[in-house]
Amino acid sequence: MLRRLLASAFWTLSPWRLAPSTAPTKPTVIIGAPHTSNWDFVLMLAIAWRLRIPLRWLGKHTLFTSWRAPLMRALGGIPVDRRAPAEVVGQVIELVRAGKVFGLVITPDGTRGAHTHWKSGFHRVARATGLPVTLGYVDRTTMTCGLGPSMEMTEDVRADMDRIRAFYADKAGYLPKNRVEPRLREEDATPDA
Repeated sequence: MLRRLLASAFWTLSPWRLAPSTAPTKPTVIIGAPHTSNWDFVLMLAIAWRLRIPLRWLGKHTLFTSWRAPLMRALGGIPVDRRAPAEVVGQVIELVRAGKVFGLVITPDGTRGAHTHWKSGFHRVARATGLPVTLGYVDRTTMTCGLGPSMEMTEDVRADMDRIRAFYADKAGYLPKNRVEPRLREEDATPDA
């Protein structure tokens, strides 16, 4: 109840607008993109709380130390030790098997440093767990954010990314200068048909 009240206050007072969005009815991987600022996290929480989506998100394990650990877990965080990333897929599969409906937010593009590609973890997790991918977005040019379509990931990485690129083509992120084009290194390794 408190989360819904906070989300309602946020959407009333914020210059941002929540675009018409439907909450997923089954577990899904939610891409949070373009991920250009840490403010994206606040916007994603506001979306999830307004739509009553039980939110889970992946964060580096160092965020879950000392006083921050209980807060991060209460906000839906799942610590990821980058030395053992395969454990994350197992944790997600356990949640799915337990029948929980949730949105697992993964931000495939980082906010720090120059880079040219998204990380492919969202695609690998979706394929390994059988979860669809829901396209969450932030767009500064229209001051809107929300959830777009959900789609199944396939073995054809390039075709999947072409659909994702088409959706994000007009989405600028919170800080447009930090936007990274949706492209995975795995696409570059895929031979043209």
